[in-house]
Amino acid sequence: MAHPPQRVARSLTRFGRPPPITKPLKRNWRTRLPIPHVPLVGREFAPCRLEEHYHASLADNAMYMTYIHEAGPRPEPRKIRLTYDPSNPYARFRHNPPVGGSQLGKKPPPPDTPQNVVRLEKIVLHSFQKTAIGSRASLLGLIMAMRTLSGETERAMGRHNVSGVQLVRGKKSVGGWIRPGVPVGAKVELQGAPMYDFLGQLVEFVLPRLKDFPGILLPPPGASGHSPSAVSGVVSIGLTPQAMQYFPQIEVNVDAYPKTYGMHIHFVTNATGVGAENRARTLLSAFQLPFTRR
Repeated sequence: MAHPPQRVARSLTRFGRPPPITKPLKRNWRTRLPIPHVPLVGREFAPCRLEEHYHASLADNAMYMTYIHEAGPRPEPRKIRLTYDPSNPYARFRHNPPVGGSQLGKKPPPPDTPQNVVRLEKIVLHSFQKTAIGSRASLLGLIMAMRTLSGETERAMGRHNVSGVQLVRGKKSVGGWIRPGVPVGAKVELQGAPMYDFLGQLVEFVLPRLKDFPGILLPPPGASGHSPSAVSGVVSIGLTPQAMQYFPQIEVNVDAYPKTYGMHIHFVTNATGVGAENRARTLLSAFQLPFTRR
């Protein structure tokens, strides 16, 4: 059944027009950009290959390799200092002093369950720029390189937990040339898909092209397994300034940066307790990170 000519003409005139704005959008007074009425949060538009690889195979293998069988429940830790009984009315409000000494390296790892399988939580990149003590302008190239490597900006895609590239400031006076509050470097934390993307670029493009990179050095066989670094679950490596130009984002336009910068990379895992660093190395070796011993 054909529509009347008047109705057809009216529908054609409305087609393609935006709906009328009933409530004007507010604008940011700094950027003068409109602020939507509802919060917009961006999501990853493509699956991450390394993240899928971890959940598909590495998680099961890591649990199999690091599993410690316990026949029964763990006994309570030995009390090396008497404590007051809170049920005793004469000692209810007495303070129990803490046990002296560092107990960090003596705590056993938590019981192995499918929920606490070792996993990579975040990657922290930080670089120290000594010339920034005299001139803060020397940090501009480092910040630009960090943003290019990580692709992170503050509150990117509406995610409030993304802090972007941060300045590293001095905490105390060192030799009179580092003062508290003076910016001396930059750092950035990577989580989620950007973390796995950076890890993939590191093991596929950067490390194979380093001629003098023997691998991540392991501690000697006689090293103590109860040190703070051994129970932290963090693996750290350092890269020379020449390694930065091997990243694909930097390599396409090396001349845009005044110089290349070295950096420290910290792989932070959820492993805790005695043997945490060994479990973290087991996970990273599955991501093709090479380890060697002198």
